[in-house]
Amino acid sequence: MEGDRWSELSSNQKGAIAEAEFFCAAVWGGVPVAKPMSEHGRADLVLDLGGSLKRIQCKWANLHGGVVSVRIGTCRLTPRGYVRTTYGVDEVDAFGIYCAGLDKCYLLPISEAAGQMQVHLRIEPAKNNQRARLKWAAQYEFPGAIAQLGERVTGSHEAAGSSPASSTQLRLG
Repeated sequence: MEGDRWSELSSNQKGAIAEAEFFCAAVWGGVPVAKPMSEHGRADLVLDLGGSLKRIQCKWANLHGGVVSVRIGTCRLTPRGYVRTTYGVDEVDAFGIYCAGLDKCYLLPISEAAGQMQVHLRIEPAKNNQRARLKWAAQYEFPGAIAQLGERVTGSHEAAGSSPASSTQLRLG
């Protein structure tokens, strides 16, 4: 099974793949993208959205049934024990998420995930028929999700995506 191959990858390898896939998705979508010159900052990439620069933290997502599951918090071992951290609005503007199980990228604004350790994006309805407070993956598909920001690059770049730009409302703040 193809998924077994991914389980053999280290978290560093998965992060590098997620970053590369999101970078490529931005380029294919006509969005100028830059990479910080130094490593280990909170943002992995910077998107230029028509004069507005957005800091993006890239994350690997797993597909479990009808849910794209992504850990957005961090955990590391220090001499004082485990330290868990989350991202705040002062550190990044959005998460660039890559799900290898679907071979899709998503753009999730920090306003929808600040302070959380994990986020779930649904691709199928919940089995218990829950409808409230669900995040539908289609709303965040990249680069389609970026086309509706109203902060597009000057000119006529068109972002291809499976979601019509008018069908979702996504703001990076």
